[in-house]
Amino acid sequence: MLLIVTKCHHMYAYRVKVIFFMLLTSMLYADSIAQEYVSPTAPPLTGKAPGMKVKLLSTVDSVQTYILVFAKGDEVRCGLTDFATKYQVKSAHYTAIGDVTSAKVGWYDYGRKQFKVIPISEPAEVTSLTGNIAMFDGKPVAHSHVSVSISDGSVRGGHLLEMYVGPTLEVYVTVLPAILNKKLDKEFDAGVIDL
Repeated sequence: MLLIVTKCHHMYAYRVKVIFFMLLTSMLYADSIAQEYVSPTAPPLTGKAPGMKVKLLSTVDSVQTYILVFAKGDEVRCGLTDFATKYQVKSAHYTAIGDVTSAKVGWYDYGRKQFKVIPISEPAEVTSLTGNIAMFDGKPVAHSHVSVSISDGSVRGGHLLEMYVGPTLEVYVTVLPAILNKKLDKEFDAGVIDL
């Protein structure tokens, strides 16, 4: 009787281990399939920030300072690109604070030469957004990095891929008279400023 119970116990333990291994393997496989990646040179969409307002705050010599105020639902990367195109910005830098309903940030994967997409699917405070505008293939490109604080107070961030505004996002842009151009760095498949 003891031998039968021991064999049953070993068979049960073996089955549990096999099921656990199968579940773990399928979860890892599903995670690897579901992971999204984006090219560093993928152009942003345009026209997705219809509520964005722009005001010129000052002009000192050839340097202009603007404020861009985004409205609820505006997509930030698109709005920055639309601003740079409309105002013919060829070199600028900017900072911002505000609130967003969701975002996607990227972490550069050296092996893939692409950004691993990290979704932030809850409202968040923009604790820092900074970036620059330069020309790439004859068009202005906004390059931004962002940090956001989610509901538990933890901060997530990276290269800005997409971000939808909550109540507001306020961006101060300093437009410079010099032209900054980017070139393709073939080692990383990314646009880098060419001095």
